[in-house]
Amino acid sequence: MDADYHVAALGNAIVDVIYPTNDEFLLKHNIAKGVMTLIDEHRAEILVTAMSGGREIAGGSAANTMAGLASLGARGLFIGKVKDDRLGESFAASMRETGVSFLAEASDMGASTACCLIAVTPDGHRSMNTYLGASREIAPADIDTSRISHSEILYIEGYLWDAPQAKSAITKAIRAAKRAGRRVAFTLSDPFCVGLHRAEFLDLMKEDLDIVFANEDEASALFETARFDETLQRARNWRGIMALTRSEKGCVVVRDDELHVLNAAPVERVIDTTGAGDQFAAGFLYGLTHDKTLEDCGRLGAITAAEVIAHYGARPETSLARLAKEANLD
Repeated sequence: MDADYHVAALGNAIVDVIYPTNDEFLLKHNIAKGVMTLIDEHRAEILVTAMSGGREIAGGSAANTMAGLASLGARGLFIGKVKDDRLGESFAASMRETGVSFLAEASDMGASTACCLIAVTPDGHRSMNTYLGASREIAPADIDTSRISHSEILYIEGYLWDAPQAKSAITKAIRAAKRAGRRVAFTLSDPFCVGLHRAEFLDLMKEDLDIVFANEDEASALFETARFDETLQRARNWRGIMALTRSEKGCVVVRDDELHVLNAAPVERVIDTTGAGDQFAAGFLYGLTHDKTLEDCGRLGAITAAEVIAHYGARPETSLARLAKEANLD
């Protein structure tokens, strides 16, 4: 079956509001410096007003991956939940500008659009206040099974598994992909997330998942291992493709008896590691949908991750298609 999209992604639809400021602003608004804090809707409304004039860009882990895929030249579809409000319009416009299709119907009820309010001080610290809002309210009714069946790979953000309705939406999407003979990729997202849902994630891997992305800590939490060689052995015993990222140590890609140990791509200076895993997934998925070997998929992931950690922000600022071409991986 021909595919309209290389990748369809299911994830949290979050608007990042990036606001350059100073320590006095943090003190005035009681913002914890250099960390991420979950906030409620009332607190979000106060900070959105205070950060008026900040740069707004569509965010969220899977949405960032789709931005990377678009930069590489792939056709992508993002499925997420927003409300019919100003930030919801901002999210949709940002995705369109990126070149990713975003076809969700905005809700006129429920929580407001999710946002991550990022105060950036002159010393480079990013102080994040995250309101998950409408993004957690995605439900089976929001899943367009036809579009998923016309996507080469369905990519799922593990963070979404926390919400019962979202879990049902993920299950519906997986069933649509499997009926169409498509592959399903899953990112574990966070060690804490893995700890909460370890048994369910392992059940998904038995039948439903074909590709899993994990950093070293996430994989260790999944397999309950203390050393990386133990983690690697467990990964090799799984039937699918597992891409294990190890920061400056590079990555390891396994599938059955196939094993690739790859170096990290060189970076002159690491500025901000936010989004490194998201962009690694973008490069890797691009490789899979463009008939690259697993080794070259890993190399593409390393190149795209290296680009994003060389500047602030979780999305590429340089054409990833150009970087892939320079590496003879286009």
